[in-house]
Amino acid sequence: MRSQRDPTRYDRGMLLRDRLLARMREMGASPDYVALAAEVLGIRNAPQPLARRLVEQALVVEDRKEAWLRTGERICADAPQAPGVYVLRDANGRALYVGKANNIRRRLRTHFAARRWRQLKPEFARAASGEWQIVGSEIEALLLEAALIRELAPPANVQVSAPVLDTRAIPRTLLRDVIIVLPSAQDDAAELLAVKATGGVRLLRVRRDGTGLAARATMLRRFFAAAAGADTHGAAHESDDGAENRAFDGLAPLVFSWLAGRGASATRLDPHDVGSSRELQRRLKIVLDDNQLFTERIVVIRSGVLSTPARP
Repeated sequence: MRSQRDPTRYDRGMLLRDRLLARMREMGASPDYVALAAEVLGIRNAPQPLARRLVEQALVVEDRKEAWLRTGERICADAPQAPGVYVLRDANGRALYVGKANNIRRRLRTHFAARRWRQLKPEFARAASGEWQIVGSEIEALLLEAALIRELAPPANVQVSAPVLDTRAIPRTLLRDVIIVLPSAQDDAAELLAVKATGGVRLLRVRRDGTGLAARATMLRRFFAAAAGADTHGAAHESDDGAENRAFDGLAPLVFSWLAGRGASATRLDPHDVGSSRELQRRLKIVLDDNQLFTERIVVIRSGVLSTPARP
């Protein structure tokens, strides 16, 4: 004899909304809301008006969840599988959250995983679009994330005060003006991170073949020669050449903290150990031409080049 299916038992993989709708179809034109609340929602002995309201609310919430999951699928499909910083925005374009990741698409998939819906912050539930910037290094991501949080004040991020050196365990020997040579998101380029002990930060992109290096060396010399005046704004802005010259003034403590830890093996130069823009250009060219750049720490001194193995 063929057994009749127990209407209270459904595939565990079915969404709550699907289970409610399936059971309502079985009940016909006049659903028993008390039974629906008990069988599907697990709420027993609810009065008829309350049971109906609970079922209707559950259907609305599940509709929102479905829309949120579809939004997540669309955002994740467009996102790159690359390291960078991303911003989630609502339908009005307001920034909701700023984050960084080694793989932007993978991180966004965790944000939009179905299992997260019940514990989801209201701000994340309003996400309608995403944007991102690919970066070449961890410190670039840290700087960009901090600057965007300060600029956009997204509600889902924990707002923190500007970084200060007093709260960070940084050896005094590191607290000096420095030029750090970093990988770039652009294959044929490198990033020159210029940092003042007074707080000023510039990130300049330069071609590995040396194109435009003379102009970059001149810009660096002027940056380090300028007074500290505007070094504490804590904002990021672009100069006339856009992404190839960005300022992160006031965020130097982030860089020095990174140098004291995960960035200890980064290649760097002392900007005050050169007497002219031409000499700075020459030393930068030595570094950029080195095949071991980004695999070893390279220190350029007056007599030549000193290489030390990078940390694994």
